Amino acid sequence: MLVYEGIKSTFMNDVNLNYIVDKIYDKYKKFFGRTTNSQLNSWKNSMLYMRGVLDDDQIPNNTGVAIEFNIPTTSKRIDFILSGRDSKRKDSVIIIELKQWETCTAVEHKDGIVSTFTGGAIREVAHPSYQAMSYANLIKDFNETVQLDDIGLYPCVFLHNYDLKNDDPICSEQYQEYIQEAPMFGTNDFEKLRKFIKKYIVEGDNRELLYKIDNGKIRPSKRLQDSLIKMLQGNKEFNMIDEQKVVYENAVKTAVDTIQSNKKNVIVVQGGPGTGKSVLAINLLVELTKRHMTSFYVTKNSAPRAVFRDKLKGTFNMTYINNLFQGSGQFIDSTSNEIDCLIVDEAHRLNAKSGMFQNLGENQIKEIINASRFSIFFIDENQKVTLKDIGSIDQIKKYAKELNAELQIVELESQFRCNGSDGYLAWLDNLLGIRKTANFDNMDFNYDFKVFDNPNDIRDLIIEKNKVNNKSRIVAGYCWNWLSEGKNNSNIHDIIIPEHRFEMSWNLANSHTWAIDSNSVYEVGCIHTCQGLEFDYVGVIIGEDLKYESGKIITDYSKRAKTDQSLKGLNKISKEQGQEKAKQIADEIIKNTYRTLMTRGMKGCYVYCVDKKLNQYMKNRVKLIRRNEL
Repeated sequence: MLVYEGIKSTFMNDVNLNYIVDKIYDKYKKFFGRTTNSQLNSWKNSMLYMRGVLDDDQIPNNTGVAIEFNIPTTSKRIDFILSGRDSKRKDSVIIIELKQWETCTAVEHKDGIVSTFTGGAIREVAHPSYQAMSYANLIKDFNETVQLDDIGLYPCVFLHNYDLKNDDPICSEQYQEYIQEAPMFGTNDFEKLRKFIKKYIVEGDNRELLYKIDNGKIRPSKRLQDSLIKMLQGNKEFNMIDEQKVVYENAVKTAVDTIQSNKKNVIVVQGGPGTGKSVLAINLLVELTKRHMTSFYVTKNSAPRAVFRDKLKGTFNMTYINNLFQGSGQFIDSTSNEIDCLIVDEAHRLNAKSGMFQNLGENQIKEIINASRFSIFFIDENQKVTLKDIGSIDQIKKYAKELNAELQIVELESQFRCNGSDGYLAWLDNLLGIRKTANFDNMDFNYDFKVFDNPNDIRDLIIEKNKVNNKSRIVAGYCWNWLSEGKNNSNIHDIIIPEHRFEMSWNLANSHTWAIDSNSVYEVGCIHTCQGLEFDYVGVIIGEDLKYESGKIITDYSKRAKTDQSLKGLNKISKEQGQEKAKQIADEIIKNTYRTLMTRGMKGCYVYCVDKKLNQYMKNRVKLIRRNEL
């Protein structure tokens, strides 16, 4: 969808007469609602600069001009597009990412990420060349018209307030791969940008290509299909067995029948920790894409998306597969049935509202079902770990009915985590006071579960285990503030247990790929960076929000870190619904959090509790099991 479209001559006239911002905003409001004054000022400033760039007689007056092009199937918008033909009469479209930035800092050890002042604060964001390149790849890989008509797409960046120099951090070697794909032009590079434009546009097209792209059929490209198949082949991490295969075949058949019959279908897949939900989701992404269906893997948290994307990619240097992995808030403005298939992992983590300030949209479940012909939700209701987690089977049923979608509910029972032991999960539920389990101390499970008196012993053991294959990590309840935020200082630690001289930092500065980065074993993960992922061994530090008193497990949400947002809004619930109700909700979330942390390890879990009584209680429970094994 194009917010503004025209040709060069009308665009320049609209800027000259000061009409341009009003024309952009009038249509923007219709489709996206109101925007901020800073956005209006951004349009005004950027369009003046673009008018200056286009004020060249060698750039044809009938060159197509589009502003704020909403890329179908996403919430992403391209700032500025030019269309025409080159000297060989080949169709050409230039994608220009506009930035108001003046300075920037390189971010080491993060692919394609920089730090700059934007949105009223210093933030880590995608490098502009990476951003422009990814937008071009999105169109190449999902717009059938671009694929069939062989339309050339040429991304670039115009940093019109930036005095761009070769030694600037934004030009660092780590970004050169993306800069080659999408060149950058600064405040002194008007002539260079003009030269770039004139290289690809010699003849205007009267915005014909803009119409073609805007109305192009959405289908995955052959390049994307072939690449995904190659990436999955031989990748043992994504092998399916037993019930996974049964659910997979049912889902594929349902998706195919849905598209062919012009119906709407929803499948809910229930499964506990380690039942292979994510492996199944990735296999479905590849297979449905191979079958020419526009498909995306969706999660609320970014960590699973980043990890599975990197595992799938392996040694391939194909950054365009990033576009297949979407956040759950991307479908606010999607039209009905715009996308063929949405594969939603960790569906229990879905929220009602979306956006940075949780103020956009109505309900993510409704928006996902509305946007897709076929949607499949992988869910474990016992893994809700924040107040905002609204993903439930009842909610999915509600919106499936409201949107006239047929619904199936299936269950995955095979247990791959915790050495395949359902007994461990049942024992753990009883141990944490989540539910009573018959014969709970006679559970038979071949799983390495130990309780330690010193957290340093856990750290040493996890570091040793990690040497085998980089699949062991330390995690903790969110009971320590994030003191190291924004500080590049290895001497600043977040998690400090003075009596044991134990000091470590949260992983939050590197949250996306913490689960697979080689140095992450020296950082502590939290629920938000490990949920949905698995390791061989996990060390769990239980904070003061979980205790043992008067013969039972109790929770204390006041011991959660101030920087934790999981229980934000609990005081409001306490005032409106009573303190007991608030405690009940907090109790469930805290216990679910530790249950989730303690089921991340496939082979073993090592625990240390800050509360000494809880530590002793767990040790006693382990002794009972070992005694009954004799």
